[in-house]
This record gives sequence, structure tokens and C-alpha cells, in this order.
Amino acid sequence: MTRYEKSAEAIAALSPEEYRVTQQNGTERPGTGKLLANKEPGIYVDIVSGEPLFASADKYESGCGWPSFTKPIEHAHVVEKRDISLGMIRTEVRSANGDSHLGHVFPDGPRDRGGLRYCINSASLRFVHRDDMEAEGYAEYLNQVEDIA
Repeated sequence: MTRYEKSAEAIAALSPEEYRVTQQNGTERPGTGKLLANKEPGIYVDIVSGEPLFASADKYESGCGWPSFTKPIEHAHVVEKRDISLGMIRTEVRSANGDSHLGHVFPDGPRDRGGLRYCINSASLRFVHRDDMEAEGYAEYLNQVEDIA
């Protein structure tokens, strides 16, 4: 079984924006994330630990300005925490092993797909294309990625 961990080396390799988002609970400006418009097949992993978080088959355009997903690829890799910052009650989403701040989950997603919207910062993610998943150790998740047409 693969172990996903936060390491000093991974933290040191982060850009200032990635560090601010993942380690200081920041939020990238809406519409600016590098993965917002990505429509390629593959999975999204924690930029710090590499743990698999979301599949491209569960990504959708919500119009919120951040990549949105209907569910995590494995619930064990995502931790939800109550967030009362900014004068409102929200549910923060963090990676379980990397403890990276990812974004928030809201109950306004597509009803036919579970009703949740995982609103996630691109700066907290690394995209692994379907063609590279096996070589990078993510073959067990290929069944959760749509076929390439």
C-alpha cells in the first residue's frame, strides 16, 4: 500500500502561492487557477503528499471560479472540518495525510450526482494525466477516469 506523507522536501518545492494556499489556508483568486479549465482525463492529487483526491470524471463546471468536483476519489484521503472564519460557517476540505488546505465543500452541487460541490484551489493540486497514471503508481484509479475518446 502506498504511503502518502507531508515532507519538508515537498513543502520546500512549493511555489509561494501553493505554500500560501496549502500551508496557510489561503484561497487563490477566482478564475486564476491553472487547473480550472482542464478537461483532460486523469486524477488530481495533493501537491504535497501525492495522495489521490479527485477524478476528472467527477469534475464539472460550476461557475464558481475554482475547479469543482462532485466527490473525492476516496473519502479516506479527504478530511472535512468546520470552518468559522470570515464570519460564516463552512466546511473546509483538507488532504488526510498531507494536511493541505484544499478548499471547501458546499451542498449546492448537481443533485443527480450527490448534491455536493467540492470547490478546490488549483494551487493545492497536481494533475496526473490518464496516460501517466500507471507509471506514477495510480493504476488502481484508472477505473475512475473516463475513457479517452
